[in-house]
Amino acid sequence: MENKKSVAIHWFRRDLRLHDNNALYHALQGNYPVLPIFIFDANILDKLENKKDARVQFIYESLYNIQKQIRKFNSSVLIKIGNPIECWKSILNEYDVKSVYTNHDYEPYALQRDQEVKSLLSNFKIPFFTFKDQVIFEKSEVVKDDGKPYTIYTPFSRKWRSRLNAEGIPSYNSESLLKNLHATEIEFPTLKEIGFEKSDLLFPSDHCSDDIIQLYADQRDIPGINGTSRLGIHLRFGTISIREMARKGQMLSDSWLNELCWREFYMMILWHFPHVTEGSFKPQYDSIEWRNNETEFQAWCEGRTGYPIVDAGMRELNTTGYMHNRVRMIVASFLTKHLLIDWRWGEAYFASKLLDFDLSANNGGWQWAAGSGCDAAPYFRIFNPYEQTKKFDSDLKYIRKWVPEFQDFSYPQPIVDHKFARERCLETYKKGLGRDL
Repeated sequence: MENKKSVAIHWFRRDLRLHDNNALYHALQGNYPVLPIFIFDANILDKLENKKDARVQFIYESLYNIQKQIRKFNSSVLIKIGNPIECWKSILNEYDVKSVYTNHDYEPYALQRDQEVKSLLSNFKIPFFTFKDQVIFEKSEVVKDDGKPYTIYTPFSRKWRSRLNAEGIPSYNSESLLKNLHATEIEFPTLKEIGFEKSDLLFPSDHCSDDIIQLYADQRDIPGINGTSRLGIHLRFGTISIREMARKGQMLSDSWLNELCWREFYMMILWHFPHVTEGSFKPQYDSIEWRNNETEFQAWCEGRTGYPIVDAGMRELNTTGYMHNRVRMIVASFLTKHLLIDWRWGEAYFASKLLDFDLSANNGGWQWAAGSGCDAAPYFRIFNPYEQTKKFDSDLKYIRKWVPEFQDFSYPQPIVDHKFARERCLETYKKGLGRDL
């Protein structure tokens, strides 16, 4: 027992970086050397059927990068694999833990997990300190004057921006304190030991040029050009700082800052209305009778609907783990409105494929497309894939890249006629929502 090293712990989760890390900064200012840890959570990983899931590899490589950096200070990341509570029991057995520092996570499972860990630590009288790090504003920091959460984006964004301008954006110089890490050499596991294999997917860079951000408003909707930042996966796992990104937005592009605000709007919705993970934000939309045709769903998944812009998006997703944001809206509208397939089917498919999958944004986007979400597109707004193509891919550059055979006899006929699908959708929605025809 007396041989146990006294340490403070920084628990990495969605903050896989050493710079501008709020919890790490506070941990490194304490009285004890800091041992960084990461838990590969079996409750999450066991549900992943694809053992080449690129997101696990991304986390692994990000941690390995941290490991390489802190070896300069003779420190190591302690990696645990398993049920978080069992992992924590093992850590408490190995070390004399004086305090635990981590950054907030807002998803329902994460909240339950953190409560269980906090409860375990309290049995040993170990304080559990948590900090805001993956958002600029969280929980109830941006609410209406009466304290109720916003459910419409525009007034939320006005309040968010006004607070941002009034309060400024802090930074946490965690990187300058790394000498306070616990000196130890711990073997770093292989990806195989975690139960996964290397994926063939390529990860986007964590650097986005100022040019892309400055031209964001003009180029963000055109899928055939490199007009978006591709930073979603880095924001998802915290390999870049949201505070640095917001500062960049303030300097370079209002449109870019707007996207960061949308991200926080959906996180706030998930925090205040956790029922959205299971059902519609607007409960009356749960009365819609979906067709849920499995053959048609499979055709949508594989990019074989006969609508080139839809098929291009799905093939881009299946090949790269990414889909252009404008096209995400088109394919989601097509699945829910043209095919009348439950938005939860599409949400789950995106969740399994997107490198930048984020529960709040994915759920928010799908419910927006289906009409069931907060501040959603009205139920009668049904994207016309042909008009969307004319508007955003008029030179067919994007379609030619992903559906080169779209003009060949081999390319399938449209799975459903647009005019027929539109009328069927309106009728189904009106019936489900109890409106008069």
